[in-house]
Amino acid sequence: MAHNGSVSNAAMMGTAEPTDPLDPDRPDDLARELAAQEESSAIRRLLARMGLRSRFERVARFSPARLALTVFAIIVAGIAALLSLPVATASGERAPFVDALFTATSAVCVTGLTTVDTATYWSPFGQLVIILGAGIGGLGIMTLASLLSFAVSRHLGLTQRMLAASEKMSGMGDVMSLLRAVAYTAFGVEAVLMLVLLPRFLTLGLDLGHAAWYAFFMALSIFNNAGFVVMPEGLSPYASDWWVGLPIVLGTFLGAIGFPVIRDVFRNRRRPRQLTLHSKLTLTTYTALSAFSAVAIGAFEWNNPNTYGALSTGGRILTALVNSVNARSSGLSTIAPEHMHESTWLLQDALMFIGGGSASTAGGIKVSTFAVLVLAILAEARGDQDIEAFGRRITLSTVRLSVAVAFIGASIVGVASLALLELTDLTLDRILFEAISAFATVGLSTGITPILPPGAKYVIIVLMFIGRVGTMTAASALALRERRRVIRMPAERPLIG
Repeated sequence: MAHNGSVSNAAMMGTAEPTDPLDPDRPDDLARELAAQEESSAIRRLLARMGLRSRFERVARFSPARLALTVFAIIVAGIAALLSLPVATASGERAPFVDALFTATSAVCVTGLTTVDTATYWSPFGQLVIILGAGIGGLGIMTLASLLSFAVSRHLGLTQRMLAASEKMSGMGDVMSLLRAVAYTAFGVEAVLMLVLLPRFLTLGLDLGHAAWYAFFMALSIFNNAGFVVMPEGLSPYASDWWVGLPIVLGTFLGAIGFPVIRDVFRNRRRPRQLTLHSKLTLTTYTALSAFSAVAIGAFEWNNPNTYGALSTGGRILTALVNSVNARSSGLSTIAPEHMHESTWLLQDALMFIGGGSASTAGGIKVSTFAVLVLAILAEARGDQDIEAFGRRITLSTVRLSVAVAFIGASIVGVASLALLELTDLTLDRILFEAISAFATVGLSTGITPILPPGAKYVIIVLMFIGRVGTMTAASALALRERRRVIRMPAERPLIG
């Protein structure tokens, strides 16, 4: 781009040089930049008056992961406080603290596990608080932390940029552009889902107010993989309804593959070969797992009279498609999981633990982590020195990070399952299903959540919180932690297996 009156080579050749969408020399971007600086200055002045500016800036600059956890906890506490108000319940009485905190954590962590029925227990105000909490949680805690730190210090420090880039898989200098893309993508997809669902609810005989409310609530719940349902009858009546089921499948898919993949696909829609390795791994693995789970769950449940057996052939196919995506992220199910076979539960345990894409509204250890582990096993089985995929070599540090994330996730689920077994008299199959569903922020349940004792409910609360932010911040912290040693010890291979 030309500066100070100079003429660029592209201009001399009669071709327009591509402009940077964030170029501060452009008048509209300059105005937005000045407005952002004024807003951040106002926030900094307010914090300075409160005596918090220096401390907040220090934490934002040097401990962004801790800031992310703090902000996320504050949001959960705020949602829980609102749900504790008498106006939040349909009866007008205050909800028990454990139920308010459980629902708030489930909403902000976009899980969908509930101790009380969302449609009948909460008032319209409470339902609005729940779905807005899910919308905030779906945008990602690292996005919120990056925006806060940017508002305070006018710019993202190196550590914040690395953490945000780690979650959003963006270039170091393009974080703010990506954060705007996150918001535009979320609001855009949610608006489209609402416009698709609204006519269907109208055709079912609902008035415009109820139809619009159901469409709005379900649009946010679907894209954010939140798992909450506002209709009193649930999703069971829509098991064979393609007008409702197909948006659930497609909306869940878009929310679960992650913002970096959506952005990369949009940018390279005419050049699919130029997609990043992360996008290729995510799309390939997610699609393969979805196809496998649809066929496997459909085969297990096809003749089960309590699930697929009561549906038509078209309803069974649609339900299989819904189950292909809900077991790893959304938790929106047209068939009650408690009536499924135990073999289906075990398969869903594995799918839920894997989860969706990185920097998405889904949880779990993420499909890219699973893909790297599988590729490492295949490379070892073939005797290859390098781990390769799509013409690229995967670094050893990525493999080590994948192993660490998977091990940490399995350890968390194991400890939580032991605690739940001690606090309840339930069987291991149901406990393990519930624990993995909470950790992976899926929201599927065998029906035991409402009957859990208070102590077990608090275990699930902690599990949902850790599952949403723990693995993300742990992965970022491990990725940034690198020790350089001048002296390296002699290499030796212990016996394995």
